[in-house]
Amino acid sequence: MVNNYLRFTLACALAVLTALTSQIKFYIGMIPYTFQNFAVILSGLVLGKYGFVPQLIYIGMIALGFPASARGGGLGILLGYTAGYIWSFPLSATIMGLVRERVWRKGDSREVVMLWIGSILAVIPLYILGFYVFWLWTSGSSGLLNYCLEVTRAFGLNLSPFWAAFFATVVIFFPQDIFMDHVIAITVFKHIQKFLKSYGIS
Repeated sequence: MVNNYLRFTLACALAVLTALTSQIKFYIGMIPYTFQNFAVILSGLVLGKYGFVPQLIYIGMIALGFPASARGGGLGILLGYTAGYIWSFPLSATIMGLVRERVWRKGDSREVVMLWIGSILAVIPLYILGFYVFWLWTSGSSGLLNYCLEVTRAFGLNLSPFWAAFFATVVIFFPQDIFMDHVIAITVFKHIQKFLKSYGIS
């Protein structure tokens, strides 16, 4: 079993990784993509049911003013229009961790697929709460609403404000999350576990 000292060290490293991945951005048109879901999923994979710990540390970093999120740091970030996503990180990491503890035994292809399916389930609360908070802000902000409408129009769609916001904050990010971030997280986890096992740590 991973001892408490190593678990804490891994939690701190994963918190820093979450902050770093928030700064790795690429744009397709006006749409910003980051790799934070990779770090959230990896937290659960590495620490199991303790996957929430690095994400709580990460939230603490933002609260203390460290520029750990894609939009900087400070309490304003934790109360702003992207706050729902950030506050959901610990929950999603925990769900991923519980899935890993339940299905991961031999590390065969079947278990890898089960982890990937579990990673999709793990981020559902993230999308739900993230969108809910974003919509609360969007309904009172013409700037955010116009952004959502512009994104949908860029895809040739003409949607109502609600569905435009949903498309701009959930639908366009979902493929990258599950087919890139989650796959990379599972791959990295396999290498981390192999490394730890080489030192007799399970």
